[in-house]
Amino acid sequence: MNRKIQLLIIDPQNDFCDLPQDWWPLDPASGQRTAPALPVTGAHADLQRVAALVRAGGRGIGQVTVTLDSHHRIDIAHPGFWQQGDGSAVSPFTPITAAQVRAGDFAPRDPAALPRTLAYLDELEARGRYTLMVWPVHCEIGTWGHNLHADLKAALGDWETAQLAQLHVVLKGSNPWTEHYSAMQAEVPDGTDPATELNRSLLAELAQADLLLIAGQASSHCVKATTEHIVANLPAEAASRVMLLTDAMSPVGGFEANAQAFLTDMRSRGVQLATCDQALPQLTANIQ
Repeated sequence: MNRKIQLLIIDPQNDFCDLPQDWWPLDPASGQRTAPALPVTGAHADLQRVAALVRAGGRGIGQVTVTLDSHHRIDIAHPGFWQQGDGSAVSPFTPITAAQVRAGDFAPRDPAALPRTLAYLDELEARGRYTLMVWPVHCEIGTWGHNLHADLKAALGDWETAQLAQLHVVLKGSNPWTEHYSAMQAEVPDGTDPATELNRSLLAELAQADLLLIAGQASSHCVKATTEHIVANLPAEAASRVMLLTDAMSPVGGFEANAQAFLTDMRSRGVQLATCDQALPQLTANIQ
């Protein structure tokens, strides 16, 4: 290889994919098929395009890093953590603010968690990036939903065998007290948990790339947050070495404007935007 080309695939997991029903596995405990918990429209096709890119140009890729959203069932961004003021359940896709908690509209189910919860919401809102969102339980550690998209996993397995290389897997999101969209750091780092602080070792690895291709889910949240942190923590001139694969990522429904603003902002900072087909010649030219 002449150039150091790296591929970063963010959260390409079953729970985020709008998979056809014949891809849903049968749960032997319930006898029912398991549906993705938080499917992003377009994600299945996105990851099939990434798989095709790896199959066609993988010999030109020196390193592949995959991040995995990795949650526990009880998490500050999952329904089981919360209750409404009358004690009833909180539905997925409910935003919650510090003001609403102080007003008694929402509360942690564990009363002892209230001070820490308010401190988190206050700091999250002060940072101005996101309002806390209660998502469906997703990417729960140990479940099918946590696993990689099957077609992509097969392509990456073939890449590992052909290249005599290991896939670099980065887990994020297991701290239940903070949201962790970005693979680089949590939205509000927990000073008692180094895994929520800036991942300097990952940043150093990605900084070595002559070309860093980024794909995954979702462009409105985890791809957005991860890329923003990468660009913010690399020298300004390094942004031109980052390429977002625009047909290999999709936004969460209702957050399309966030994704478009992200792409516009990254282009203004010098980040390249390209489709998988447009990126492929750079990979094939790197094959010796």
